[in-house]
Formats: sequence, C-alpha cells, structure tokens
Amino acid sequence: MTSLQEKVRGVILSTALGDALGAPIEKLSYEQIKDQYGRVESLNVKWYKDEWSKDLTLGRKRGFGIITDDTLMTIALMNVYEIEKRHLDAFDMGNEFIKEIVHRKQYIPEFGKEAAVIDRLFYPEKYIYMRHVLANCEPREAGIGNMVNCGAAMYIAPIGVVNAGHPKAAYDEAILFALGHQSSYGLEAAGVLAACIARAFKPNTTIDDLIDTALEYAKDGTKRAIRDMVNAAKSLREQGAGMDQVMDVLRTTIEPYSPMKDDVSRSEEKVGFPSNHYTPSRLFSIEELPMALAFIVLNKGDYYKSLYDGINSGRDTDSIGVMIGVILGALYGDKVIKMNDIEQLEKVNKLDLEQRADNFYEVAKSIINDDLSVNNDRKEWLNNSSME
Repeated sequence: MTSLQEKVRGVILSTALGDALGAPIEKLSYEQIKDQYGRVESLNVKWYKDEWSKDLTLGRKRGFGIITDDTLMTIALMNVYEIEKRHLDAFDMGNEFIKEIVHRKQYIPEFGKEAAVIDRLFYPEKYIYMRHVLANCEPREAGIGNMVNCGAAMYIAPIGVVNAGHPKAAYDEAILFALGHQSSYGLEAAGVLAACIARAFKPNTTIDDLIDTALEYAKDGTKRAIRDMVNAAKSLREQGAGMDQVMDVLRTTIEPYSPMKDDVSRSEEKVGFPSNHYTPSRLFSIEELPMALAFIVLNKGDYYKSLYDGINSGRDTDSIGVMIGVILGALYGDKVIKMNDIEQLEKVNKLDLEQRADNFYEVAKSIINDDLSVNNDRKEWLNNSSME
C-alpha cells in the first residue's frame, strides 16, 4: 500500500512536473503545438517565445523544467498551512497568504532571481491583493468581480491533502478559502478538484471512483461539463481514437461550457468588444478540470500518458498538466514519477521539492490527526448523551 507520505510527495512533485511540462507551450493551440513541436513528452523543450524572451522588456524564461505561478502559488499555500497548522478559510487568504505572495520574496525561476510572487502573477491572481488589501473588503466577498478562470483551482491541491480521505471536507474548505480569490465556476472548480485529490488518498480508489466524486460535488455547468467530457473520453477510448480525433471531439464537447475556444489572447483589436469570456455563469465551466479528467479517463489513469496528452491538447497547458498530475500523484504516490524528472525540476528551479513535500506531510498529518481526535471525542460524547 502506498503511504500517506508517498502520496503527499506525489501531489507536490506532480504539481511542478505538470506545470513545467506545459509551461513552454502554454496558450498555443493543439494544431500549433503539433506543427511546432510534433508532440511534447519531455521537460527538455524550448519555449516558443524564447526569442522574444531575449528582449529584456519581457524579462522571463521558460522551458527545460522551469515552473510557473501554478507551483509558486501551491508552495505559498503549503507555507500558510505550515504557519497556521490548522484548516483555512478566506480570512487566511487575506492575511497570511497575502504575506506569502507579496511580502516574502523567493526565487522565481522564470525571472532567474528573487522577487515577490505577485510580480509574476496574472491579473486575476493580483486581484487578491487589490481586494483584500487595497479595497479592504470582507474576505469572503473578495472573489466577487474577478475574472473567472482556473486561478484558484491551479494551486488548491494542498487543501485536498490536509483533508485526505474526506472529499466533502476538502470541497468545503476549498470553497471557503477560494472565496477570497474566485467566484462562480472558477470557485466551483477549486472545490471539485480538492475533493478529487482527497478521494485519491483513500486505499483502492479507482478512476471511476474519482469521476463519481467529481460528479457528486460539482454543480451546474461544471457538473455538466465533466459529465459530457468524461462520457466523450470513454467513447473515444473504446474506439481507440487517435489524438486528432480525440481533440476534435473534446473541443466540440467543451465548447458549450467554455466558448472562448482558442481566443486566449487579449490583443488591442479586441478591446471594447463584448464577450462571455471569463464572466460569471451557472452554465459555464473552466475547461482545464473537465479536460484533465477526460484525459485521465481516456488513458485509464496512466500517469505519463495522461500528462502528455493533457499538455499537448493546447491552451492552458500548464494548468491542465497540474490538475492531471495532482490527482494521479495523490492516487499513485511519488514512485510513479521518473527520478530524472524530479532531479531536473529541483535543480532548475532551485527547489528541494521532496523536502518541502515531507515538511508539508508532517503538517497535514498533524491536522488530520487533530480532526480524528475531535471526531472520536464527539462520538464518545454522543454515546454518553441522551439523544431523545
């Protein structure tokens, strides 16, 4: 049986691996990746913007194992747990989490130097600072008005870990915490992903169990998108479909829930034109989580095949890679990850990922033990109390 510690390592290492695999090709379409790279199945890939990055005004680099904000935000959340040593909510987002991403500098691999994490974040993640600090809003309302995207889901994995084996608790805590960042289907995806990770920690969990968990807790458009994408993936698997057919079907299936398609860049020509992109809706879903679950089903949970298919599908490739990685990392543990991948990730990013995972494991174990103690005390009290 895979130990809790090995599963925690699997989650944290897979966050970095999925992130780094998808980072060099993020925002490219499936066709563009295929034309420029053939198929990406290695960390040793050159960023498609590499020539642009030599311009100092861009100031970033990717490829060859470099992680992005998905991993940096995950580490920030782990750090908050290590400080607080308890379950979290939106008030922690507006307090210790803000300190992690704004006031405590760390090495940012894309910059090649120490900086505040917020200097690297995309606008909807910077919104955390604007709402909690500058607007001084009620923390549980901070996500209102933000661009709805996968920004909360991409780093929510630690919440699944501290609620290992308890999907409902993971869903609830993810929602309570991410209220400080996201709303609508962006918030919903964070809760569902955390629930799936928590379920993956339970012994003898199957891929069907994970999908059942996702569908049990998902609401509205998120639930429908996951259901339709998973059903499409099952059909494609039975047909033995190739990647071109897989992508044709999956893109058509997700389109009613994520109408943006390949229109992922905000150019000058698009300013002033109204759209449904990133707006709150009970009918929509982020596409990253349903896509991740679809590739897991398509490949019967094969770790690397699912990761490689996910990142080669295009668009938000790093976050799709992260979501596939954290679910399967929790399911299988760290032994499923190639040692040379781990070594490269740690060297390039100047991160001792295994040690960080082990430190977080100790905190998660303590929180879980506290929960079990409370539950045992409650059972004893109920057994000794009149329930008339």
